[in-house]
Amino acid sequence: MSTAPSPAFEALIVPHRSLSPRGGAVLISALATISAGMMVRLWLWGAWPAAIFSLVDVPLLLVLLAINQRRARASELIMLADHQLLVIKTDPSGRRQKIALSTAWLRVDLESPDAVPRVVLTSRGKAFEVGSFLHDLDKRSLFDGLRDALERARNPRFDNPQLRET
Repeated sequence: MSTAPSPAFEALIVPHRSLSPRGGAVLISALATISAGMMVRLWLWGAWPAAIFSLVDVPLLLVLLAINQRRARASELIMLADHQLLVIKTDPSGRRQKIALSTAWLRVDLESPDAVPRVVLTSRGKAFEVGSFLHDLDKRSLFDGLRDALERARNPRFDNPQLRET
């Protein structure tokens, strides 16, 4: 029985969503109540065309929140082990793209550091962006961690107890 070596670097990147499903339900019900109250008020004032338009806002909000929750299912898994960097990108519909890059040819770049940066992996003339949905500071942190892990993988330090000074 052989055990797989633990990765030297592992990062699971998921989009940040501050609204939970329960919070979304509370938000929808509050906005539906406010919209219904405004619709009744407009109807009583005789502005029935405006009241009809207020029927559109809650279903539109439901569609937009569903799109937001669907996009939250995307993820990226980055693992560095055994002289190979593995990137598994999962899109919101569940399709996966697997990219395996040799660390011998790999370069990690932070493009456009003045604006919102991009973390780009380059190997043998092909470039791949990772962490595209992260914020500025998170992208910089991913870049630093990935660059340091790649440096450690390329230049391992071996500790031989027999060579230590006593």
